Amino acid sequence: MSEEKALPELRERIDAIDAQLQELLNERAACARAVAEVKQNSDPDAEFYRPEREAQVLRKVRERNQGPLPAEEVTRLFREIMSACLALEKPLRIGFLGPEGTFTQAAALKQFGHSVQTVSFAAIDEVFREVEAGGVDYGVVPVENSTEGVINHTLDMFLRSPLKICGDVELRIHHHLLSTLSDLAAVERVYSHQQSLAQCREWLNARLPSAERIAVSSNAEAARRASQEPGCAAIAGETAGEIYGLKAVVRNIEDDPANTTRFLVIGKQRVPPSGRDKTSILVSARNQPGALYRLLEPIARHGLSMTRIESRPSRLSTWDYVFFMDLEGHCDDPELARALEELQTEAAMFKWLGSYPQAVL
Repeated sequence: MSEEKALPELRERIDAIDAQLQELLNERAACARAVAEVKQNSDPDAEFYRPEREAQVLRKVRERNQGPLPAEEVTRLFREIMSACLALEKPLRIGFLGPEGTFTQAAALKQFGHSVQTVSFAAIDEVFREVEAGGVDYGVVPVENSTEGVINHTLDMFLRSPLKICGDVELRIHHHLLSTLSDLAAVERVYSHQQSLAQCREWLNARLPSAERIAVSSNAEAARRASQEPGCAAIAGETAGEIYGLKAVVRNIEDDPANTTRFLVIGKQRVPPSGRDKTSILVSARNQPGALYRLLEPIARHGLSMTRIESRPSRLSTWDYVFFMDLEGHCDDPELARALEELQTEAAMFKWLGSYPQAVL
């Protein structure tokens, strides 16, 4: 078939498919609105955002995808469809560690889609406080980076906050050198968050060894400064560059190409099992020989996988520490429930931080 004839036919087929997609999307939206009415009639305080349900839907999307679109792209499209439908039920306000253009905002949009209202806060403790007070429905805060480790402030907040973890988000972090300059040699100062400076240390040593490195509160703040000061550049993401009118002098300057940051979704609700979950707890050991072993022994005996353990000063007394643990499974799973019950009897202090779906990449 000639190109002259094939292209019009293909375009007609695309137009017909688009019409079908639009009809089905509106049908799905109508179903979502009906779900909202059923929930409101049965329970005025019903939860409209269901993390476990969304995780189950997105896993099915990935499992049945046969291409040519990659699974990650199809997942992103369905996330936006669900976000738009949820907005018909109840528009959500999501707090994040700001300002506008941070990776935390990008993580919030990855988790909730672009049909939510994101609200910027200057510090992690402010995000916690606003979720507790009901100023926002959920919060998104960073908790660890694959190369630079944990965000201690986030862990410390769980010591005194009643909030629960409702989900986690993993975001591949690509750092760009952003500036109004075109010549790399003209860069005299580089602004960025201290974590980003550390994640790009080798690149900076090799390409900008004489440039002054200045740590600021966020990459978005770095981009704002670089947009206003001569001779400056910022290490930040693409969104920050777009907001502050900067161009990428060099892209993807992170030392580790697999650089990933994990973020937590915090809220008030208890999340039911999704089938592929994670549980986070906070414990402290008694001051006696073998105390840490006795905390870990029930986990091993019940055949559970512990994916993370971090120690932090308890701030209650000198040299007193607490341990943050992530375990595979949901607290409603029989084996995990028994292990947690035994662990609680051995611990000087025990706090369940939440059971929630594992991140859907």
